[in-house]
Amino acid sequence: MTLARVEQIIDLGYRARPQFLPFHARKQRWSCIVAHRRAGKTVACIMDLVDAGLRCSKPNPRFAYIAPHYNQAKDVAWTYLKQYTAALPGVGHNESELRVDLPNGARVRLYGADNYDRLRGVYFDGVIMDEYGDMDPRAWPEVIRPALSDRQGWATFIGTPKGQNDFYEILERAKTAPDWYWLILRASETGIVPASELLDARATMTADQYAQEYECSFEAAIKGAYYGAEMDALNRQGRIRSVPWEPTIPVFTAWDLGINDATVVWFAQTAGNEIRIIDHLAVTGQSLTETARAVLSKPYVYAKHYLPHDVEVRELMTAKSRRDTLETLGLRPIYPGAQASVMDGINAVKIMLPRCVFDAEKCKGGINALRHYRSEFDDKRKTFRATPLHDWSSHDADAFRELAVNLEPTRQVHQLRPRPKLGTMA
Repeated sequence: MTLARVEQIIDLGYRARPQFLPFHARKQRWSCIVAHRRAGKTVACIMDLVDAGLRCSKPNPRFAYIAPHYNQAKDVAWTYLKQYTAALPGVGHNESELRVDLPNGARVRLYGADNYDRLRGVYFDGVIMDEYGDMDPRAWPEVIRPALSDRQGWATFIGTPKGQNDFYEILERAKTAPDWYWLILRASETGIVPASELLDARATMTADQYAQEYECSFEAAIKGAYYGAEMDALNRQGRIRSVPWEPTIPVFTAWDLGINDATVVWFAQTAGNEIRIIDHLAVTGQSLTETARAVLSKPYVYAKHYLPHDVEVRELMTAKSRRDTLETLGLRPIYPGAQASVMDGINAVKIMLPRCVFDAEKCKGGINALRHYRSEFDDKRKTFRATPLHDWSSHDADAFRELAVNLEPTRQVHQLRPRPKLGTMA
């Protein structure tokens, strides 16, 4: 006996704006929406999750809305998710977990990408990545994309531009790939925001700010970015390209040590006045030993390893410092970095960058981080603070600052030393 599935129509109160009707009707697995402020992209995507959850016939469906920060997900999306599911019979709202349990057993939950490692081991049938340009670019390929594999789930990336970062690259890929849907909504074209409001916004914002927030410009500078102009200049000059490793020149490394988050290592060679940034390593959740072994496994002959000055701090239980641990593994010579203020370090980077060339592929994540690294905005005073915003780009920027403060480019030819064997004293 075959039972026909009967679908019940329930009015949830959502009326899609015409601009989003093609998105709701799409057939592609992947989507990218670049939309101006107040276009309604978050509401449209929340409803897309709810609709997908109600229609999903797989056992225990799981859907996720992911914002750059957990609190941001709560502020931006939780009210909408509760509002538009309130009319469903038997629905459950879990305030502590920001989770909605739909009548068919499907769940829609809100997460923050600021702690993306906690998503390891879960599965999803569909995800929304909101303001993807503000997320750590490692979150998608390392954790979230694998979580879709066994269920062949889908993903939608949405946001406003923040320079030519990973979000920009996803849009460019979507424009040419048949399994991608893409949409750009500019305020001057949609008519969603009244013309009078756009005129007022234009009068109170810089040209770059308006172009970015309302006209979806990826060329506009990121607000408060410390190195935006310098990185754009390097790109225009063709100094972000393939940079081959020169085996006859030793390599310098500069580190930012993470305890519960990312550890970053930059790899550089000097040739006259030119600084060649040949490699970049960023790891999360690895021990110091694992990171050191990853550095030592590369074919480079090292000149110096610059680490933060707290590498000398000794653990109470073992009386050993992290420097001791690294040197035991064969990572030598280690130079605890000079202690400089954050702003002095930022200025050192700005002075050094014009002499740099970056390997575009090996340093891709680090380059995006340097473009993104910016000062914190004070909403009350409507101005930028004298301190950097701590986000996913901070570790890469801190390690690069270590390099700029300590590296002394020289025209001298360094004497190559034999590499110590892994795990032995040099």
